[in-house]
Amino acid sequence: MKTDSIDFNENPHYQLFLKQQFQQLIIGTVPYSARIEKLKKLRTAIEVTFRDQIIEALHKDLNKPRVEAELTEIYPIISEIKFAKSNLRQWMRKQKVDTPISMLGSSSYYIYEPKGVCLIISPWNFPFNLTFGPLVSAIAAGNSVIIKPSEMTPNSSALMSEIVRTVFDDNEVALVEGEVETSKKLLQLPFNHIFFTGSPNVGKIVMSAAAKHLASVTLELGGKSPTVIDSTANIDKAAKRIVWGKFMNAGQICVSPDYVLIDESIKEQFIIACKKWIEHYFSKQPETSNSYARIVTQKHFERLQSHLENAKSLNANLDIGGDVEANLKYIAPTIVSGVSDEASLLNEEIFGPILPIVTYKTLDEAITYINSKERPLALYIYSNSKRNTKKIIRNTRAGGTCINTNVIHYANHNLPFGGVNNSGIGKSHGFYGFKAFSNQRAVVKQYTFGINELLFPPYTNFKEKLARLTIKWF
Repeated sequence: MKTDSIDFNENPHYQLFLKQQFQQLIIGTVPYSARIEKLKKLRTAIEVTFRDQIIEALHKDLNKPRVEAELTEIYPIISEIKFAKSNLRQWMRKQKVDTPISMLGSSSYYIYEPKGVCLIISPWNFPFNLTFGPLVSAIAAGNSVIIKPSEMTPNSSALMSEIVRTVFDDNEVALVEGEVETSKKLLQLPFNHIFFTGSPNVGKIVMSAAAKHLASVTLELGGKSPTVIDSTANIDKAAKRIVWGKFMNAGQICVSPDYVLIDESIKEQFIIACKKWIEHYFSKQPETSNSYARIVTQKHFERLQSHLENAKSLNANLDIGGDVEANLKYIAPTIVSGVSDEASLLNEEIFGPILPIVTYKTLDEAITYINSKERPLALYIYSNSKRNTKKIIRNTRAGGTCINTNVIHYANHNLPFGGVNNSGIGKSHGFYGFKAFSNQRAVVKQYTFGINELLFPPYTNFKEKLARLTIKWF
């Protein structure tokens, strides 16, 4: 690979990269059965061999409840593997396409070939899911991979390293632990594709690094995902589902409802319903609940606490929750209304268990508010009006949308998952993940005399007329 004479020998990960680059020429040509075998081994490791250790590591890092660990970490990986196994043979087949009459005498198709050596940089909020999910797609597409997990969940990262060493040779899949400096060193290398999940600010750094080598990227970012509730919505059902989607994993989810935009006539009813469901899920004392997670680090706890202090200083109403315990990194499920437009809660991605409520008088006002901000990863609509739902979807832009529910679009492998602009670039999951790690290679085969040969030089008046006829009719 040409690297414009850059000397990578001082980079501590260069030899690993070279090893994978050499092996990629072999990995990229292995048959369907070999890829399936790798996925089977990964599934056994996740589902059987290391299952209890995964749950324990998540509890140590995030106080993640066992059921949440099963459903949001282990299940998505196994589901992704099952889906890939069921569809990979079809994905790997050459895809025939029509050939225009102007190319008479030839046939056309395209194939999906592996991009090469890929880098996966994964986050801390769902460390196993958001590391091994993209890895499944990369393996299915025939790539070699270097993984850099988050340093903020050390128990999970250490266990993932053990899993990778157990299942794979490092010349095909390797995991590198370390702090931010490790990520910087890895980003210096000429990967063929980089898959990053994290914040928009870091996403810009990743994209800038990739541009130096013209590497393609998939960026799964975040942003402020709005939830619109109109006057026709079933308030109790809306509250039940929003409270679940917002406070799962203590709100540390890229697709969680970031803020609620609600018709002012139903705001108080909604708050009452939210209180009921918070108590139902987590009891009246969530700090004692085995169903409620904790904030990942002290730094993130302090960031969220500062959001609350900022909102209170601007005279926001603390409707539910607000309790914090620094030594436990605990922030109660919290709902805030009357939030000033200047408040940090309405201008920065929250990524925690705080839900601000903004009221509107007309649906147009709500749409204008959404469009005044960056395009979100998700936009949720609670409404029993088809007209209102269509109006919101038609007049806004978002990575994905759920109607009368939230978050669960992530779990459908038949849907593309990803953001738009500030909330992400590219799509993942299922076929879309396979496609992200693949190059669509176009192939044209000439098997008889080609009509285009009539237009080869030397050019004559007749050929000029023939060229004009071609433009007009073909």
